[in-house]
Amino acid sequence: MTELHKLIIVDDEQIVREGIKNLLDWEALGYHIAGEAANSTEAFKLIKEQKPELVLLDVRMPGMYGTDFIKMAREEGCTAEFIIISGYSEFKYAQQALKYGASYYLTKPIDEDELQDAVTTIREKIEKNSHNKQSFSKYRVKAHSKIIADLMTMGIDESIDYDELSLSSPIYQVIIYENFTPYVETFDFADILKLTNDGNSFFESVKIENHNVILLKGKSAISHFERAIDHLGTEIQKGSPLDMIFFAVGEKVDSLEKIHDSYETAVLIVSRRFLCERGQHFVTADDVPDESELSEKLTQEWSDDLVKRATDYIETGSKGRLNQLYEEMRRTIFYCTENISDIKAFLSGVFMQIKANITRAYSSIDFPFAADASIISLFSSKYYLYEIIEYFQETFDMVIRAVGGTSGEGVIQEMIDYIGHNYSEPLKLESLAMLFGYNSSYLGKLFTQKIGMNFNTYLDDVRVKEARKLLETTDLKIYEISSRVGYNDVDYFHRKFKKFTGTSPAEYRRKFS
Repeated sequence: MTELHKLIIVDDEQIVREGIKNLLDWEALGYHIAGEAANSTEAFKLIKEQKPELVLLDVRMPGMYGTDFIKMAREEGCTAEFIIISGYSEFKYAQQALKYGASYYLTKPIDEDELQDAVTTIREKIEKNSHNKQSFSKYRVKAHSKIIADLMTMGIDESIDYDELSLSSPIYQVIIYENFTPYVETFDFADILKLTNDGNSFFESVKIENHNVILLKGKSAISHFERAIDHLGTEIQKGSPLDMIFFAVGEKVDSLEKIHDSYETAVLIVSRRFLCERGQHFVTADDVPDESELSEKLTQEWSDDLVKRATDYIETGSKGRLNQLYEEMRRTIFYCTENISDIKAFLSGVFMQIKANITRAYSSIDFPFAADASIISLFSSKYYLYEIIEYFQETFDMVIRAVGGTSGEGVIQEMIDYIGHNYSEPLKLESLAMLFGYNSSYLGKLFTQKIGMNFNTYLDDVRVKEARKLLETTDLKIYEISSRVGYNDVDYFHRKFKKFTGTSPAEYRRKFS
């Protein structure tokens, strides 16, 4: 249904107002009579309340001429069309009415056809102006969005006054967001920000090359964004709104000129999304290595080494070492310079070569390996690196089970080797049990049985021995040695060292000084 335009009638005579109301079928002409007034005071109040689009106004009201009323209404910001109704036909009255913005000057008694023609013409004018305003607003929004997009992608344009666009701020931050699960449409996060702020004055939202981009403006804007995230839940629950969105968060910058840098960082994060961890919904500039850190290469030499070691570990049932190999792959690829397609091709080549070695070594076993073409297609379709590494893990764990798993003695030797390489890390029996594929209680008993001491005692023994070497051969401070051998608490290190050596670290060093 077409929306009716508001009309008010102003005349000091009740009979005249009633006559005008009944003279025409106002709804059929596109109008709704929103009210009537008998004097200028009532009329001003009604105009402020109803904001009419058309006012039918008597030229002579108690205390004020209609022409003066129009002048004052215009000064107050009234944009309505006015039709003056007068008992005077003199040209000077009509001239003055038109000077102050009246659209028509009609004389009493009012001619029905003349009034209908006037209000019809005015309605057409109102609708045309409304259409033009909507079109102008739409084009202005488009132009504004284009300026924001150009600012992000190309940098500042000296010919543009960004102050006029409400872009001046002491701090900015660019956020790119997209669906967490590919090809699954969700909601627009910018709409949430608008709802939580009754508008969007603190941020700009644009679309750039299919990316949803938000420009946060000011400290309060950034705080508001962080509060919105906190409100939705820092611990993202499955099925919650945040479970459906991925955020690439550029660095905070202190000038318009640097907005481009924040945007480029967010774009880089999106391009490296393949390397995210499982369930990682937020990636910031701090999570992305600097360009100088991207130094690893996917060489044939490394590929051959991965294939050889993986084949050896599978044949010996060394699940722990195989898991370490997967972690090496993940860590190296994170810092490599190749694009995502080349990484997927590299990994599919490594996988197929391991598969070929295992098939030759155990020709009597019919492993349910996928065909090479299917492997290439599968790896190419994966959205994350961890999905590919999990496929490695699941497939070759199945092979180890098929050919006979690691013996008890074998896994203990693997643990000893692992501790020898990683004693400086916060090692726990539970994490190693998970790494080697054993129940932690069973593995702890097995370790004590084979080594003659429990896991924690053995780990402390290794760490203290390494600390003794550093005390004997280096000038490192005690707290530095403590940290290097895996003790973040230097007092705890002192107690452990004295327990195993009978002396403090400082006294032990003096013996060799």
